[in-house]
Amino acid sequence: MKIARREAWTGRVLLLVLMAATLMPFLSLLVTALHPSGSYPLGLEWPDDPQWGNFATAFTAARMTELLKSSVLIVLGVVPISLVVATMAGFAIGHLRIPGRRFVFLAFALGLTLPFEGIITPLYYLVRDMGVLNTRWAIILPLIGLFMPFSVFWMRAHFVNMPEELSESARIDGAGTWQLFWRVHVPLAAPATSSLAILLFLWTWNQFLLAIVLVDDPLQRTMSGALGAFQGQWGTDIPLLCAGSLLILTPTLTVFLIFQRRFVTALLQGSLKG
Repeated sequence: MKIARREAWTGRVLLLVLMAATLMPFLSLLVTALHPSGSYPLGLEWPDDPQWGNFATAFTAARMTELLKSSVLIVLGVVPISLVVATMAGFAIGHLRIPGRRFVFLAFALGLTLPFEGIITPLYYLVRDMGVLNTRWAIILPLIGLFMPFSVFWMRAHFVNMPEELSESARIDGAGTWQLFWRVHVPLAAPATSSLAILLFLWTWNQFLLAIVLVDDPLQRTMSGALGAFQGQWGTDIPLLCAGSLLILTPTLTVFLIFQRRFVTALLQGSLKG
C-alpha cells in the first residue's frame, strides 16, 4: 500500500510540474502583454496598472479580422479535401486490399520522412510555375499534399482493423463498394476522421513556414504566418507583440479545449487496436 501511494503521489507531482512548465510561457505572455506599451518588463512582474487595452490595440494594428478571414479560407480549403481524399485512400489501402497496396502504403510512409524545410525551395519554383504564387492557393495546395501521407496513414490504421464480416454482410444485402464505404464504414470512422480533422486544423492554422515563403501579402497568409509581418512592424513594442501573439494563439487553444475529449478518445482507440 505504501509503495502504491508513493507512486500515486509521484505521478501527481510530475503532472503538476509538467502543467507548470506548459502554462508558464502563456502566463509570461499574458503578464508582459498587460504592461504599458513601449515598456520593457522584466520577468513575471504583475503591472500596477494592467493595460487590457493592449489587446484591442494589437487586434486593430494587426488587422486581425482580415487575418481571421484568411485563415478560415485556408482551413476550409485544406481540411475538407484532405479528409475526403485520405478517408477514401485509407479505405482502399486498409480494407479493400487493392492490388499493389503495399507499395502505395510504402510510398505514403516515405512521405512522412520529408520535412517541410527540405522541400521548400523546389516547392517555391513549382508553385511559381503553376501561377499561384502569392495567393492562398500557394498555401492550400502544398498543405493538402504535405498532409496526405500522415492522413492516409491515420485512416488506414482505422480501416485495417475493421472486421471483414461487416463488409461481407453488407455485400450480401446488395451494397456496392461505394455504398459500403459511404453508408457503413464512414459513420463508423467518425472518431478517426474527427480527430484527424482537429489535427489538420491545428497544423493548418499554425502554418508559418509556407505562409511566409510562398505569400508576400500578410493578409493572404495564415494568422501565424502574418505574425512575422506584425513582429517586423511592432518588434520593439514587446507588450503589444505579446498581446498579438496571444490573440493568434486563442483560436487554436479554444478548438483544442473544446474537442480534447474526442481527440484523446480517438488516440486511445488507436492504441488499443494497434
